Amino acid sequence: MTPLEHARHILDAMLGYLGFVVQIEEDSGPEGPTLQVLTDDSDALIGRRGETLEDIQYLVNRILQRHIKDAPRIRVDVEFYRSMREDKMVARAKELGERVRATGQNADLPPMNSYYRRLIHNVFVNDPEVMSVSQDGTARFKRIVLKRRTS
Repeated sequence: MTPLEHARHILDAMLGYLGFVVQIEEDSGPEGPTLQVLTDDSDALIGRRGETLEDIQYLVNRILQRHIKDAPRIRVDVEFYRSMREDKMVARAKELGERVRATGQNADLPPMNSYYRRLIHNVFVNDPEVMSVSQDGTARFKRIVLKRRTS
């Protein structure tokens, strides 16, 4: 059994015990191994701003790591919520990047976890005019500031 299949069984059992009727599809896309949950109860599984979805993903990965020590990190998505959210975040960051490029004024993005910060940093890694900087601090959710590059 592959780690993705094992993670699928973990997720299916977990959601079954919680009373959710779901269909789970496996995908080995560019973001890595993903389990896509299809259900009529998507709002309950996603939670407020994706917090429940983050918790489900965390639990699936913790249980999987217990059974398979070197298992890859598995993404869990519900009704393509994560994919759509990432697309919106990247589009918003690009809009703000254009504003920084035009005005020279810094732009702040809302607090986000390390996965989403890395996604935004990758948008500007090769940009000659705009750079992204994570705000200092120890909080789990940090802001990104978009600034003009200084030559």
